[in-house]
Amino acid sequence: MRLDGKTAFITGGAQGIGLATAKAFVTEGARVAIADINGDRAAQEAVGLGSDKAIGVSLDVGDGAAVKAAIDQAANHFGRLDILVAGAAVMTPGVSIEDLEEDDWDAAIRVNLKGAFLVAKHGIGHLRKSGKGSIILIASQMGRVAWAGSTAYCTTKGGLLQMAKGIALDHVSDGIRANTLSPGGTATDRLSIKFGDMDTAEREWGPKHPMGRLGRVEEIAAGAVYLASDESSFMTGTDLLLDGGYSAW
Repeated sequence: MRLDGKTAFITGGAQGIGLATAKAFVTEGARVAIADINGDRAAQEAVGLGSDKAIGVSLDVGDGAAVKAAIDQAANHFGRLDILVAGAAVMTPGVSIEDLEEDDWDAAIRVNLKGAFLVAKHGIGHLRKSGKGSIILIASQMGRVAWAGSTAYCTTKGGLLQMAKGIALDHVSDGIRANTLSPGGTATDRLSIKFGDMDTAEREWGPKHPMGRLGRVEEIAAGAVYLASDESSFMTGTDLLLDGGYSAW
């Protein structure tokens, strides 16, 4: 029970990597607030984890007042917060910067980058009250490398790498650690939608990774457990890369 007694707030928590992380945290003894733009699904998933272990919160991560209210709600409900996971993200159309609409660029910045900033901004005070804490920003291997037609997404994920470094230095005296977790291509509904179905995603995207396959959400969640736990107590301001060797090509 590596997270026994700890409480986590997870954005993008109702599906994919976020949901797998919530489940892994509960398995390790934590209580979780599952925050997602799809509030109904967040509530449903929370019920599945147990009313004493999880709550669901409807949240637009780009709305500062809403983020503060949701984090305060979680802290008040559970009595403390120890872990923040900023995992909400949007993709952009696969086009060049020249052809990308301003609204799509703004949406990527608002959700992927500003959303993480707001979670940290409004959550750090609660972590400080708990005496220490861990902030995990879900980045991507695309924060280190680029992909044609994905400049906005790559930009936001690269920004998260720097954000974690800055937070780590600003709040080390508070006992708060901040790191990024960078998954490679991972078998989620989002990837299935992008490629049409999961078989196509596995066939076309999997071989881009030296290990020859897509990652599994449980593998990424295991990395989040490590970053949230005291096992990573000497780790801050850096990136945990779980990309099947993608960036080693």
